[in-house]
Amino acid sequence: MAFNSNMSVITSRTSLSSILKTYSPAEREKTKANIMNKVRFEMPKQKGILEVVKAVEERQHFEAMNEFVAFLTENNLDDTEFISIFTDARSIVNQLSPKFTLLVEALLSQNWTIRSLEARKAYCEFCLDILVAHNKYLQFGINKLINLWIPQENDIGQWLNGKPSAELDNGLQAIHQLLERILNAIPMAFDATLDAIEHSFPYYKKATHIVVGYVHNILELLKYKPIFGEYVIQLLMQNLIILDVHAPRAAIEELESDDEDDDDGEDNEPEMFEMDECEKKPDIDRPMNHPIAHTLDICMMKIFEFLDLKNPQIFQQNEMERQQKTVESIKFLRLLIKAFDNVILPIHNTHHAQFILFYFCSLKQCLGEQFLTSLWDKIKNPNCSAVIRQASVGYMASFLARSKYININILKHYLKELCSWAHKYIRDCDQYRSNGSLKANIVFFSVCQAIFYVIAFRSRDLTVDKKSLLFLQSLHLSALVTCNFNPLRVCLPAVATAFAGVTRAYQLAYCHAILERNARRKLATVYANDTATPEETLDTFFPFDPYLLKLSGQRITPIYLVYQASEAEEHIAAENISSNAAAAKSRKRGDSEMLDDHEVDDFILSDKRQRLTSFSKNPERENQFTYGLSPGFHI
Repeated sequence: MAFNSNMSVITSRTSLSSILKTYSPAEREKTKANIMNKVRFEMPKQKGILEVVKAVEERQHFEAMNEFVAFLTENNLDDTEFISIFTDARSIVNQLSPKFTLLVEALLSQNWTIRSLEARKAYCEFCLDILVAHNKYLQFGINKLINLWIPQENDIGQWLNGKPSAELDNGLQAIHQLLERILNAIPMAFDATLDAIEHSFPYYKKATHIVVGYVHNILELLKYKPIFGEYVIQLLMQNLIILDVHAPRAAIEELESDDEDDDDGEDNEPEMFEMDECEKKPDIDRPMNHPIAHTLDICMMKIFEFLDLKNPQIFQQNEMERQQKTVESIKFLRLLIKAFDNVILPIHNTHHAQFILFYFCSLKQCLGEQFLTSLWDKIKNPNCSAVIRQASVGYMASFLARSKYININILKHYLKELCSWAHKYIRDCDQYRSNGSLKANIVFFSVCQAIFYVIAFRSRDLTVDKKSLLFLQSLHLSALVTCNFNPLRVCLPAVATAFAGVTRAYQLAYCHAILERNARRKLATVYANDTATPEETLDTFFPFDPYLLKLSGQRITPIYLVYQASEAEEHIAAENISSNAAAAKSRKRGDSEMLDDHEVDDFILSDKRQRLTSFSKNPERENQFTYGLSPGFHI
């Protein structure tokens, strides 16, 4: 009996499976589409939107509206049907109260940018009228427009280095024209637009053309609605910072160096002719190997092109227009500085986003002066936090050192201000009773290092003639380096060594004996306890270090200063090398290894480097000595 029961179950299952007809997924979708076409599409199309709205208002018959919504959502309308529906919808726009939300949203969701000019016009007129008549649909309508700014994945061929194709740009311009009309007609649209822009910003790991396309449209918005400037510039900086921190300098350099090695390996034969003076130019046609760095590169290029439109040196016919353009540029700089203060300045060790200020200030001398004034106001303001004041010092020092366009008189002015502030700090403090630690005097030590760094980096400009040397003498640098705070002990070794070389070459101060004494103290501290760190050292970064991005870097190279030692420094360095070599050759075994004071100065540079290098072979200790990026003292 149990066997028969089992057989009946098996037989029943077999018979059922044999009766049902199997469908492939493609056939199932095709059948579903045919049913939907028959049930949903024909009936609403015959009734039209006027009949649907009438049925809802007179008989509360929502089924007809739901069918029409499905028809709009799932069917591809031709231009004739599209124009007819939106023309009818516009004629009853006042009747489309919130109970028709599904219908209105279906209408606003239609793809209209790729249609004929007449179809676009029908959509735009309806969209404007419905948003003016019923503010309930305002946020939805704005969101739909902003979402159209975001390129699709398969649009990559229509974006070349951040520029849309002519066909795509035509559709984007239609979107911006409609948005401008809405903003002019509806004051409430401003807040809705701000919300939509912020929430629609693409994820930083999205494809480059998606992120760049959105940035392109944000900048287009600023061209016809500059009132969004403050908010949009800050939003752009926030998102550039996200890209910046996810494209570390070390990672970019490693990937680019690997690429160069691959290129070298492809052609092992030497070139017939070599030109010593020609530097190898980066292949700008090839994208950055780091994908996020590539996205950042194109975004920065888009922003630089936008900043060119603010250039007070162009587009003026007379002096009055030039002055007006200059005033507008200064106003825009204030927006940039405000966004910089809120977004970039508090963040440590960014690499490229801050070059927005660097580039814009190059357009006119007064812009750079305004930026330096804003930094100096923070440095000397005791109510600012020490972190912000220290960061401002770093930006000022790096800006003065690296900006090729800053007038030498401006450079001297701020060196004078920094030195005066430092001397006043020394006078106001009781050095014998006050705490001389780095933490307690962080701003003072940062200012001193900034002075040393700028003088060392710009030594060629600051020692060009007798007048310049007299200016350096008036700074009383010797009083700074010999004060009881001993600022050289906390400076980065590269900065201290370079500054000592300049001051010795021009007899401004004698720092090498102090550096040697500081070096002995550090080594004594280390060897007293194997795990101990050296004396405190400033945690410093140089915000305008060399720019690594290829395409946008073309805008930075002409205005960027590379370190060049002065002729006197080069001469002394050559003499030291030859004299040390001769002394080593002539010294006999058993001769005294003691050096007089003059020889100590010659000896310190190589000796100090050797001891610090041998000490840093331990990886843990090496990390302890890594206090910042390279100051750039490379000849």
